[in-house]
Amino acid sequence: MDINTKKEKGIPVVSVKGRIDAVTAPEFEKSLSEIITSGEKTVLINLENLEYISSAGLRSILATAKRLKSENGKMLFTGLKGPVEEVFKISGFYSIFTIFESEGAALGSI
Repeated sequence: MDINTKKEKGIPVVSVKGRIDAVTAPEFEKSLSEIITSGEKTVLINLENLEYISSAGLRSILATAKRLKSENGKMLFTGLKGPVEEVFKISGFYSIFTIFESEGAALGSI
């Protein structure tokens, strides 16, 4: 798994490539935690290059989202496709999170 973070319009954009599973989920959650600890309230997660996400990955997303919510923040998603999009639909994440067609659309909504 590769995690790249950049800032666009003052918002951290976290791009994830590869797999988020039981092995990599702690690293993913730690990366997001560091962003929140630095004072960020809104985080955009780009999953365009994510091939697979397991239940451990979903748990790390939920844990981070709960932390953000307690700090009046929010987590946005873009780039969902294929198996990752199916997992988000089946798990109900589509109704929990705000999901955008593109990074530009997500940044434009803020």
